[in-house]
This record gives sequence, structure tokens and C-alpha cells, in this order.
Amino acid sequence: MLENRLPEEPPPQQGQGNSPANLPEVFAPKEIFNKLGLLDKLLSPLIILVMIVGVVIGEFVPNVQEAFDTVRFDSVSVPIAIGLIVMMWPILTKVQYEQLPKLFSSSRIWIHLGISLVLNWIVGPFIMLGLAWATLPDLPTYRTGVILVGLARCIAMVMIWNHLAKGDAEYCAILVIVNSVLQIVLYSPYALLFINTLGGRSQPSIHVSYGAVAISVLIYLGIPLVAGVVTRYCVWSLASKTFLETKFIPLFSPLALLGLLYTILVMFAYQGHHILHNLRSVFRVFVPMILYFVIMWSAAFAMIYYLARRESGTKRNFGYDMAVVQSFTAGSNNFELAIAVAIAVYGVSSDQALAATIGPLVEVPVLLALTWLALFLGNRLDWMRLKDREAGRNGV
Repeated sequence: MLENRLPEEPPPQQGQGNSPANLPEVFAPKEIFNKLGLLDKLLSPLIILVMIVGVVIGEFVPNVQEAFDTVRFDSVSVPIAIGLIVMMWPILTKVQYEQLPKLFSSSRIWIHLGISLVLNWIVGPFIMLGLAWATLPDLPTYRTGVILVGLARCIAMVMIWNHLAKGDAEYCAILVIVNSVLQIVLYSPYALLFINTLGGRSQPSIHVSYGAVAISVLIYLGIPLVAGVVTRYCVWSLASKTFLETKFIPLFSPLALLGLLYTILVMFAYQGHHILHNLRSVFRVFVPMILYFVIMWSAAFAMIYYLARRESGTKRNFGYDMAVVQSFTAGSNNFELAIAVAIAVYGVSSDQALAATIGPLVEVPVLLALTWLALFLGNRLDWMRLKDREAGRNGV
């Protein structure tokens, strides 16, 4: 999801774990909200406002759909295709690709990378599939949109939640890079498996083709990924890394929000009449997404806490900082990619695209609440075994 520049703050030392001295300070929900950047604070209200405006346009402005369909690109109108690419470009410019060499620097990275891959590419998609079927059994098209969201792993907004909850910034950046690359490779075959085979074997009308999804991923993730890498390192080489992070990215970031809001406006303008006559179905999409966030976040956080309590020794692989990284990486999604694929495969006026668009509206308030919960649990839970804590106090 979208994010502003993270304030500069040194990450926890690798292998340090979480002694009482470096556990996070607990903030009230209002304080956590105040730490968000302006665009992140306004994300949910702006999405709601744009949705309303789009519905009004779609209901009362004649021929609005035809206007957007004048010029098409790969079955998607060019104005919408531009919006989809623009909303991904700044996000992928922020990713710290230079962290990739650290994948080979310690066993701790490989341990957490393995855990993240299992949570993100095995557990997460199946959890969303189960929730979609359990809550939307009679709405196959909306269910398909929700499943598409479950297959798109988070690659950007997780860094904001990780920072606010005092997680390990370096490990979070590495997991974001890995998920970015894996989505290009795995999203298409996963879509066929989870939608055609597991999610709708008896409903051919909602099936997707590998070629359509693969082309969509290459266009709407591949193009902005290449653009993001080129932009990041061109600015870095022409100016400096400090200029890139403190000047360029803060000015460039609002393009992502504009692209998202523009895409949502067009989608709801297409579907204004349909939405007004199917409000109950639209609101039911909230249920599996909220449940997904809570279940995945809680399971990942509890697992790392359990491993931290079982671990002994001074060099610790598990602690609060990594519980934050793993829980927020597992418990959020790349809604931009899901929206782009849903529009490209099913059309901008489809139920699938509408279901995917509900995602960003739900994500911000739910994960904001989970950020406060993480800070609270970081202080209230004992993250070390008693004998290790006593050894630390005695200077062993």
C-alpha cells in the first residue's frame, strides 16, 4: 500500500533481540495516528470521498463509461492503465533494493526469510481462500476479487506499520524486496490454482487464463518495477542517497495516491448504478478482509513470540522486532496489484474489481489498531526465558 517517507531512525542491532532496555514505548492510538504522514492519515477518508463522487458520477452523468473506453490498451482503457501504472511506480521506487546483498550475510536472515515465505505464499493465500468461501459462498464474483487480494502480498505499506511499531527496518526491507520479485513469478500460476481449481471449479464464468494474468502482472507490476529501479538509482547517482530519501521521494510519493484515487474514481463511476442497487453485497466484502488481517497478524505475532520464549543464548534470532516484521508482512496485501489484475482480466465494471478496491479502505484503520496492539504487547509480554533474563541481569 501507499506510504510516505519514513522518519530516519536507526534500526535495532542484528542479533540483539529484545532486552527490557530496547522494548518499544507504548503509545495511545491517537499518538500512533499522529505519527502517520499526512497522506497516510487521509487515505481512508479520501478513498471514501472519491468512492462517493464516483458513484454520483456513474449514476447521473450519461455516457461516462464510453468516454473512458475510447482508447484501449491490453483490454483496459488507456486512462485507467495510466492510473494503475502511476500508482505503483512511486511505491516501487521507495524499495531499498540495495539491501538484497544482506540476504547472504547471516543465518538469521535465512530463518526469517523462510518463515515469511511460508506465511506469505502458503498460509496467507489459503486463509483468504477459506474466508472468502466461508463469508461469500453465494457471491462468486466478489469472492474471486477477494481471493485475488489474498494472492497479492504486501510490498510497501508494511514498512510504515513496521516503523510505527518499532520493528527491524532492515529485515522488513529485505522481505519487501523478495515479495516484490516473487509476485512477478508466482502471481499468475497462483491465480489459476486458487481461482480456477480451488476457488471455482464448477463455475467456469469466473475462471482466468494464465496468459491474461501473466500479461497483466508484467504490465502493471513489471513496468512500474523497472521504472522504480531506474528512477531510484538514476536519482541516487545524479544527486545522492540523502537527496533521494529526503527530497525526491517525499515529492514523488503523492503520485501513488493520485493514481490510486483516480483509478478508484473511474471504477466507481463505471459501477455507480450497480453499487447503489447492491450495497449489501458490497459491505459483505469487508468481512473476509477484516478477518484476514486479524487472523494472519495474530498468528504470525504469536508464533514469533512462542519461538522467542523457547530460544536461549545471547545471540537471539527471535524477538519483538521480528514479530512486528513478520506479523505486518503476513497480515497486509498489495491491493494495487490485485486491483490492476482484476480490472485487466475481468473489466473495470466487474464485481471482482470492485471487491479488490474495498481493500485499501479496510486496511488502514485495521492495521493502525494492530500497530497499537503490537506496541502494547511488546511491553506487556516477557520476550525472554526467565533463566536468560536472569543471566542478562547478572552480566553473564
